[in-house]
Amino acid sequence: MITVIIPHLDQQEMLRRCLASLQAQRPPQQKVEIIVVDNGSRQIPSDLCASFPTVTLLLERTPGPGPARNRGAAHASGETLAFIDADCIAHPDWLYEIESCFAEREDIGIIGGDVRIARQDAHRLTLLEAYESVFAYRMREYITKQGYTGTGNLAMRKQILSAVGPFGGIEIAEDRDWGQRALRKGFRTHYRKGMIVFHPARRNLTEIAAKWERHVAHDFNRVRSQRGWRPRWILRSFAVALSPAAELLRVGFSDRIEGPRARMLAMYGVVLVRLYRCKVMLALGFGADASRILDKWNRV
Repeated sequence: MITVIIPHLDQQEMLRRCLASLQAQRPPQQKVEIIVVDNGSRQIPSDLCASFPTVTLLLERTPGPGPARNRGAAHASGETLAFIDADCIAHPDWLYEIESCFAEREDIGIIGGDVRIARQDAHRLTLLEAYESVFAYRMREYITKQGYTGTGNLAMRKQILSAVGPFGGIEIAEDRDWGQRALRKGFRTHYRKGMIVFHPARRNLTEIAAKWERHVAHDFNRVRSQRGWRPRWILRSFAVALSPAAELLRVGFSDRIEGPRARMLAMYGVVLVRLYRCKVMLALGFGADASRILDKWNRV
């Protein structure tokens, strides 16, 4: 059996699209169960989940998608655990690719796939769609260079989770932390090109800012315990501000966007985002409270 686990927080319409995409899957040979774990929504999606067969709704009050995923995994009946986020849409072959990969390679225990931007108009991208098509969710690169993949498109054999341990809480980047813990225990994450989910671009620059505030705060919490961290952190902040110049080739030759307009938008987006990241990094380096950023992301 395959168990699909979906953490959810106040995204009912997106969750509806996610569940519909799972219902429309190319049928795998194994049975499939779906577990939605609500993480403190203002309105629990009881009626929505009840309208889809094979969906079980659980509750997890500890803030963060990591604890929600742990709750779902603890109730899973499947030998394979597949994780997707509530705001993602699964490609029709998503479950088929997961099942096929594990059937073909007994030596593979963890796989991550491609995450693409869902476009409102395929022929005219918005600024954020162009930017995120190039710079967001570069899962193959994360797997190759850092040993982890995002938990919005992740699958594993259940015994691997038992061996590595649960996902971390809201104070860390739980996907990177878990993947790198797995790697240290000898479990390598493999990239599966055909294992695709679609993620909507952020709706506005405020959402992009919130995302990078969270990631920067996670990085800050990781490095500030090291000796002499502050000068290195300040230098890294300025390097981030100057880094868009190094992205010209990536934007110019990316196969994820088409046409000069989209490439110009992507370049403009990366300049805005990197300057904002620099601002947040400098604020933390000179005394801002990282815990306030993380509390704001989910809730106190």
